[in-house]
Amino acid sequence: MNFIWDNIFRRAADQTIQSVLRENLLFRDLTDSELRFLERCVHVRHYHAGESVFRQGEVGVGMYLVVKGRIEIYVLDPTATSDESREIYITQLLSNDFFGELSLVEENGRRSATAVAREETTLIGFFKPDLMEILARRPAMGTRVTLRLAEVLGRRLKETTDKVSELRRVLKDLRAPPSQDAT
Repeated sequence: MNFIWDNIFRRAADQTIQSVLRENLLFRDLTDSELRFLERCVHVRHYHAGESVFRQGEVGVGMYLVVKGRIEIYVLDPTATSDESREIYITQLLSNDFFGELSLVEENGRRSATAVAREETTLIGFFKPDLMEILARRPAMGTRVTLRLAEVLGRRLKETTDKVSELRRVLKDLRAPPSQDAT
């Protein structure tokens, strides 16, 4: 039996999900109708503190938006011995952050890092089949989402390229012989 209260509480929860979707760069150009359609495509999941969202090396199938909580991202240290810590902390993600978006465009791509919930966390999962469904059923909407996705991936590639260039300069400076001042 459905009680009127069920719909009231569900609607309040849906507004939270819709507001998170609306604030996300990928979805902020969508109309109210498109956001309602998107809400039916995404998947909400709760994670306990210490629970992995995904592990480095696994096949990626989608991206995640942080509704509430905290996610930490780690990579395995390829130089660590079995006695040393093998994880290198990269960053933490909080409400309205998103991660894993590269898997929306890669074919059988592997996760480049591990994502772990560090407290009770709620995530919205948006997976490649969801994007494919949107592209098939609502091409204009899918195109807008895909263009924003391309913008995000391009920006992150530029940031990575800038960081690699900076690290190369630092490494070059470290390798340069010390200058000898004539005194």
